[in-house]
Amino acid sequence: MSKDITIAVVEDDENLRFLVAHRLQAEGYKVVQTSNGNEAEELIIQQMPAVVLLDWMLPGKEGIDVCESVRKAGFENIIIMMTAKSQDVDKIDAYSYGVTDYITKPFNMDVLVAMIENKVRFFLPKNNDVYSFGNTEHHPNIHSLVRDGRKIELTILENRILLYFLQNVGKEITREQLMEVVWGYSSNVNTRTLDMHVVRLRKKIETNPDKPHYLQTVRGLGYKFVDSEEQE
Repeated sequence: MSKDITIAVVEDDENLRFLVAHRLQAEGYKVVQTSNGNEAEELIIQQMPAVVLLDWMLPGKEGIDVCESVRKAGFENIIIMMTAKSQDVDKIDAYSYGVTDYITKPFNMDVLVAMIENKVRFFLPKNNDVYSFGNTEHHPNIHSLVRDGRKIELTILENRILLYFLQNVGKEITREQLMEVVWGYSSNVNTRTLDMHVVRLRKKIETNPDKPHYLQTVRGLGYKFVDSEEQE
């Protein structure tokens, strides 16, 4: 069954690239591939795949540099880094380069497929929906807020967090739920990191971030997004 979604596989190990590409094609994805960092950059910008599976160590240009470069060029889709490095410090650092998530080699193909399906379900914009709350509009496709005619940029993670809340207004969301949605299938990010992103998001959406009107804390559980008209 065709899913009409293109995945770029960027991996210099020929056997692994073949195995991954073959499995993804069997799952109904369209696959484009390369083994070189410089070629990958061109391929990603030209083809705009929905998902990029990007090896950390590549000839030509390292995966992390490719990631940073295509993000700067405006590529906003999913980038999953394939890496033999499993230290948490690398993972957190890589988020600052714009990596969506990680999978550590050697990985199980079923886990990779499940991770991709999770990302595609949650992160790919379905359409050009715009969400409104108070005097603010959220444009998830361009990772931005618009308030009083002024554009406020959101980070990729802030964008995801806000989108999930706006799709679930009034519902109490646990931290675990939120982390699953924001970081995905194999997340091992701690709750402090999540809370830090929520604090930053509040600074962009609240009149008084210390007394949040919209993004409220639910003690001992997580958060809730309240969209009532009490806001001036």
